[in-house]
Amino acid sequence: MTARIIDGKAFAATLRDRVATAAAAFTRDAGRKPGLAVVLVGEDPASSVYVRSKGKATVAAGMESFEHRLSPDVGEAELIALVDRLNADEAVDGILVQLPLPRHIDERAVITRIDPDKDVDGFHPVNAGRLATGLDGLVPCTPLGCLMLLQDIHPHLAGLEAVVIGRSNIVGKPMAALLLRESCTVTTVHSRTRDVMGHVRQADIVVAAVGIAGFVQRDWIKPGATVIDVGINRTEAGLVGDVDPRAAEVAGAITPVPGGVGPMTIAVLMRNTLVAASRRAGVAIDPAL
Repeated sequence: MTARIIDGKAFAATLRDRVATAAAAFTRDAGRKPGLAVVLVGEDPASSVYVRSKGKATVAAGMESFEHRLSPDVGEAELIALVDRLNADEAVDGILVQLPLPRHIDERAVITRIDPDKDVDGFHPVNAGRLATGLDGLVPCTPLGCLMLLQDIHPHLAGLEAVVIGRSNIVGKPMAALLLRESCTVTTVHSRTRDVMGHVRQADIVVAAVGIAGFVQRDWIKPGATVIDVGINRTEAGLVGDVDPRAAEVAGAITPVPGGVGPMTIAVLMRNTLVAASRRAGVAIDPAL
């Protein structure tokens, strides 16, 4: 068996096109463009590249991009004051504070200061609670992108056995909640799980988000299973995922690294910004999003 390769880059391009079309309709109906504010503290090269990519994607989608770059020694109070101003700014529908922040700043204090209805990263505890209890909220971009890729393979997820490897607040926990919302039977495995391999071998769906290169082995994968590899690990051989590439010999479908989950994150960020804008303005949300 050779797995179907899930082309996240192509799927993300299609999603961005749908967002751009819906954003144009929003602008017509609301009399303004949706607005996304991104805050970057410091000069981390990877974060700087990511912020530039977000800015370009925002403009390409027909939205307003507001970029705030602060020095690495900015005080926590000054950063929180900026967040407060963005919360009050009617032109801003989404606020994203690029992580990680410098050690002298409490990330939790900053994230919880963001208006939950503008929290397009979906990290605010209010949005986490909304997801857990089935209420409408803003969902973290990477797990929502993973779900979209899964739904493209499995239009009906109900009843499937799913294993999520990793329990981070950014990917693992919201991913498990999303799959449970779709009526999957969900198991989360982590560093204290006694038999990770045994759980994975039973899964129809495997989402690997553990941050260890090649952690999931070929013989862990149930024949025909769908594998979503969230990992992006830098090695001497280049970027590799959390799943051994040989798993493609067994799986029914699998995301590549790079080119799988990665492109979905920014595309879903654009989608979340439009959803936040639509809810704030009382404009109907395109069901296709």
